[in-house]
This record gives sequence, C-alpha cells and structure tokens, in this order.
Amino acid sequence: MILPLGILFAEAPAAHYGKSKEKITFAISPMGIAEYNDFGRVEFEGRQTDLVTFRTQVIGFDDTETIYSDPQTFLPLRVERDIRALTGNEKLTEYYDPGKCTLEIVKFKDGRESKVLSFSGDSPVHNAILLPFSLRKVPELHIGWKTDICLPNKFEVRLASIEKIEVPAGRFLAYHFTSSPPQFEIWISADDMRLPLKIKDTGGLGYSLLIKEREALP
Repeated sequence: MILPLGILFAEAPAAHYGKSKEKITFAISPMGIAEYNDFGRVEFEGRQTDLVTFRTQVIGFDDTETIYSDPQTFLPLRVERDIRALTGNEKLTEYYDPGKCTLEIVKFKDGRESKVLSFSGDSPVHNAILLPFSLRKVPELHIGWKTDICLPNKFEVRLASIEKIEVPAGRFLAYHFTSSPPQFEIWISADDMRLPLKIKDTGGLGYSLLIKEREALP
C-alpha cells in the first residue's frame, strides 16, 4: 500500500529529523543561488502554521516565495510569490485546501488581478519547494519505499538507492529519490540531519540545486 505523504506524516511522527529553525543556502547549477529559511511555528489567519521562505536568484530573475504549511502533514496552505524579472514584476498567491484537494493561483500585475489556475483533484496538492524538505520527515526509509504526490500532476516518488554524493558542503551518504514519470531527483543525507543535498530537474530545464551550507536560526 502506498500512502500519500500527508497521510504518512499525520500517522507517524518523524523518527530522525527534529524540527528546528534553519537557513540553508544552495548553489544553482549552471548559475545562481537559492536560500531556504525555516522560521518555525507562527499563527496565520487564526491557526498555527509552519512558515518558510525560499528565494531563487539567477540572472534576470528573482523569485521570493513565502510558504505557510500545516505543521502535522507538511501540506501547503498558502504560497505568496514576489517575482522580479527582466520581462516585468508580478505577484502570485497560491491558495491550497488539503481537505477539498484544491489549488487556486491568482496573479496580481499592473494593479490587476487574474486567475491563473483552478485545480480540483482526488488527493491533496503538494508544493514543489516543500517536497524535498518533507522527505526529511519520513520516519523509516528503505530502498523501494515509495509514495504518491500531486503537484498537481501526479507522481510516484521512490527511494531508488543509497549512495555517496559530493556537493559544495562536502561528501555525504545519501538517500536518492526518483520520480515517475521522470521529472526530478532528490538526494537527502542518510543521517540524523536529513539534509537536502541535491535537487535535480530531469524534465527539461536541466538545473540542479546543490547545498552549500546550513546554519541554525535563533
């Protein structure tokens, strides 16, 4: 039986990865930098949520995402994006409803609001930024472990191997996850930290995020 990630987290707390505030910096290959900040638990619209930001900077493009997620399931609730590009600036808000399995994306540009996407499915919609970090919370991992996710396209994520990997932060033994259909690969350190070491796009864009450093936040 394959359990969706949200159900898995709701039923089994993480055995290895302890939730803590942190900043993780990534090099983007071929050129760029990304920064992940976990600010821990905050109150948002009358409920307790986890708050993280993720900023991507490459030549001519700067995207800051503010992400609110459910502390128990790690599923996204709202994502607010501030995009600055050579082609113009815009703001996007992604509204997730895990209970109704819906996602709505609204764009704000030049003082006007327009709906970009309205999706309704049969399982909660995940967030691509949160996915590698949510894999850190899986309590027990073994080769062949797998789960289904919706982005909103459906994927099966599988732990394909445990292997050695070298990134700017050093050499690590890592859990190597792949997706079906092929779209991304993720490497998570096989230790108590469960660091997201490498995130690789295999769907055509050809970029990779490689961890440079991690530091605890107060």
